[in-house]
Amino acid sequence: MSSTCSSRFRIRCASRALALSLAALSLCGRAAAQRDQGVVDALARLLAAADTRVYDTALFRETLHHPDPFVRRQAALAAGRIGDVQAVDPLVAALGDSGPAVQAAAAFALGLLKQPRALAALVAFAPVQTEAVSAIAKTGGDDAAAALGDLLESGETTTPVRRAALLDAWRLGARAPIAVLLAHARNADRVARRNAIYALARLRTAHGVAALVAALADSEASVRAAALRGLSRVLTDSVQLSPLDVVRRIRPLLGDGDWHVRVNALRALATFHDSTLAALALPLAADPDLNVAVQAETTLGVLGGVRAVAALQAGLASATFALRRQAAIALAQADSSAGVAAATTLLTGAADWRWRSVAAEALGAARDRGRLEAELADSDGRVAVQALQALQRLVPDSDSSLSTRARSLLRHRDAAVRSVAADLLARHPVVDDVDRLADAYLRAAADTFNDARLSAVAALAAIAGMGGDARAAVATRFVARVPRADDYLVRRLAAEKLPDAAARWGPMAPIAAGRTLADYRVVARRYLLPARRGRPGPRVTIETERGPVVVQLLPEEAPLTVAAFLSLVDQRYFDGSSWHRVVPNFVVQDGDPRGDGWGGPGFALRDEVNPVRYETGTVGMALSGPDTGGSQFFITHSPEPHLDGTYTVFGHVVEGLGALDAIGQGERIRSIHR
Repeated sequence: MSSTCSSRFRIRCASRALALSLAALSLCGRAAAQRDQGVVDALARLLAAADTRVYDTALFRETLHHPDPFVRRQAALAAGRIGDVQAVDPLVAALGDSGPAVQAAAAFALGLLKQPRALAALVAFAPVQTEAVSAIAKTGGDDAAAALGDLLESGETTTPVRRAALLDAWRLGARAPIAVLLAHARNADRVARRNAIYALARLRTAHGVAALVAALADSEASVRAAALRGLSRVLTDSVQLSPLDVVRRIRPLLGDGDWHVRVNALRALATFHDSTLAALALPLAADPDLNVAVQAETTLGVLGGVRAVAALQAGLASATFALRRQAAIALAQADSSAGVAAATTLLTGAADWRWRSVAAEALGAARDRGRLEAELADSDGRVAVQALQALQRLVPDSDSSLSTRARSLLRHRDAAVRSVAADLLARHPVVDDVDRLADAYLRAAADTFNDARLSAVAALAAIAGMGGDARAAVATRFVARVPRADDYLVRRLAAEKLPDAAARWGPMAPIAAGRTLADYRVVARRYLLPARRGRPGPRVTIETERGPVVVQLLPEEAPLTVAAFLSLVDQRYFDGSSWHRVVPNFVVQDGDPRGDGWGGPGFALRDEVNPVRYETGTVGMALSGPDTGGSQFFITHSPEPHLDGTYTVFGHVVEGLGALDAIGQGERIRSIHR
């Protein structure tokens, strides 16, 4: 064969090999695409099941045994969120899954279900899985307490599992292993020590007072802050500790280098209700940290006294909304006449509704019922509802004198006012209110949030609960008059409190979520598939007046919540809104278009609770009850373990914690963008 022929032969062979390789790659690509499509379909069906709260036995039999561990984990989480006890046995079986992430999700889901028959499996699994420990504590009962105690008494407490047992022990309440917690309050391991102190602080038991007081001198700021959370005059009096001695221990922490500790020290000081202690809080009213200064004003309002009043009156001149607001409210608490004068000044010519709302808060603190009732006529419903809520707190439940005014307010243009009015009528149910409440329920159909409808149903349920003719009146003049509620939250409330409506309207589930399977596929492909491949979730930047705060979203933990949040971000929904709630060393909260905490986007999200813990900078969905999320979100200033597994975590701050700590109530969000 000639060299030329040989070259041609080699070229043909190479070409054939390349073609075969390309064909193989094409086949592999198609196979991968088919696998991805199968995963997307499975995830979409799980999203739909969790969103509509329907436990499909066949679906979970398939997905809990899916070849892909990512799908199995999502299946376990979905089963727990749905809350059907049919999921217990499949989830117990999933504890033996080959994937650690699936095991953890199954244990977490069993903690949501809180079924004692899962305890034995959880106890067997607890030595190697922190989520099993938490699930045991959430389930509760004598057997759970014994299991947690045994776990803590065996081996080293520096392991993640035993640290988790210390942290979650407070969930057992009176059954908590106090002696074990006291022993570990002096543990050399700072995390174990902090967790034991946190649990004792949550339990607020007399047996733990000495340990909490001793922890005030701990070298770790997190331990000092945790101890201060549990200390109060009432608790220390229960063991006959000298108040002066306890204050002497708290006093150095008012100058602590950690602002979280200073805030908690101020709160603990306030529980002593002694005006002579105001001098200790006075310097912190000028603290460079805004949250500390706001808490100092709050504490001065509780302690009272001449010096506190003078400092708070000076605070009324602050140019910072958060400081001026708190000074006005605290002043009214410390000195009612001075507070009324300050509120009157705020009301004079205040074009900004926020100051009129602050005035209503101050009048409530001053217990000035007459002026509060006058504020019910304010042209802005946000002010009127603040005044009505203040009256609601001011007037005891046994006093029905607000009922007449509440009846007229059922026709108010503002949904929040109507909601509180119905709540007031529920305190003193009378049959004559049935038609008014039925009308209020129908009027609320046009509202952008459902609080007025829910309050009307609750008030009608209170009337029906009187029995006899009252129940018959509700059944004939409300239940028979209105169509089946399209809002599943209303149906859920009816199922709990109004049996006649529940019988007519049918079960709460399945929920009409307003999404098709194609919609769930989009969410699965856009957010879950990248997470399955190990890609980080999307990031958003919150442009605050204090600087940018960058948040990493967690679609693998809360896909529908993340999708809804990003949709609102893309609509520029949050731009220009205000942080309507800031609780020092707890949370900052935003996402309400009204700016007063009542508003929302016009839809409700089902909770997507997950195993992510509430640490500093965790982003959670704000709620007014289960499955009531929408646009309002909060970010934590510090670890808040008591929120774990209750509020949906859907992100965490990765940049800008300093800016987050500096945010004050009333400040603006300039924008949130990707």
